[in-house]
Amino acid sequence: MFTKIYENIKEFMKENYVFLIILFVIIVFFNIHLPYEVDMPGGTIDLGNRILVNGEETSISGSFNMAYVSVAKGNIPYLLLAFILPDWDIVSESETKYENETIEQANERDKLYLEQSKDYATAVGMTAANIPYEVTNKVNSVVYIDPKAHTDLQVGDNIKSVNGKIIEDINEISAIVQETDEGSSLEIVVLRDNKEITTTSTVYREQDKKYIGVSSITTFDINSDTKVEITSKTTESGPSGGLMMSLMVYNALTKQDLTHGKKIVGTGTISLNGQVGEIGGVKYKLMGAVKDHADIFLVPEGNYQEALEVKKDKKYDIDIVSVKTINDAITYLEGLS
Repeated sequence: MFTKIYENIKEFMKENYVFLIILFVIIVFFNIHLPYEVDMPGGTIDLGNRILVNGEETSISGSFNMAYVSVAKGNIPYLLLAFILPDWDIVSESETKYENETIEQANERDKLYLEQSKDYATAVGMTAANIPYEVTNKVNSVVYIDPKAHTDLQVGDNIKSVNGKIIEDINEISAIVQETDEGSSLEIVVLRDNKEITTTSTVYREQDKKYIGVSSITTFDINSDTKVEITSKTTESGPSGGLMMSLMVYNALTKQDLTHGKKIVGTGTISLNGQVGEIGGVKYKLMGAVKDHADIFLVPEGNYQEALEVKKDKKYDIDIVSVKTINDAITYLEGLS
């Protein structure tokens, strides 16, 4: 029986060897990933059903939308297309991650940035709308460790205290580092795998500043009589939606309609004091906004000139507005008719 099966397989392969070779080449062609990615024009995400106030969506005549970049893994077909299509660009993986981290660690870091961005957007929107709230349950997560660092901290550690001082804000860590002698060790208590452990980090100097070579971000809960919830998909990451989420939160809390019936797309990080920060990939985001028929594109001041150049080069019919703070964006939108 097995001899017969073997003979049949052998005969099939003999008769169809050309097809089998082509099939093998195609499978290899599409599944070998080189250390690159391909960035291309993205699209927009409507925040209408992403932000709930006391469990309810907000009805508005237009829409607030986040812009995103489409990214494809560097397999051979995408890389070949990127040589042909003018709006597709090949980017080395080394440009998308830090020197000594894996792509998986970089992706996890970007997911933490998204969570921080949602927390910041909620706080900024509530502050702008004069809604009282209290920040609780702060988590200071390590997201990157520099190759120059001498530490036994790990990415994902939740920093609880440094040299006995309870850490409420990551800026407090920097202050402690600057007050510590170069070459001295800091005792850092962290929560790792639900266990408190004590780690150490050595202070070193670069130029005129001291470091321990560790980057961290803070996420937190917000306590308020008004409950704001921002949802996202597991495939989404990064901090660049902060501005638009803040605006949607503010619009929902004040029960206004700042869209005035227009499709408003934008990008930019948001800080706790309402500052709008520069982002990457603005040209792809603008292209995606135009493709999705946006009326207005809000952009951080640092990306404004690039966005204008893309608009001119592509002859786009869209209003591009530079904003430094959430208040700049609110003032502009309130002036729409």
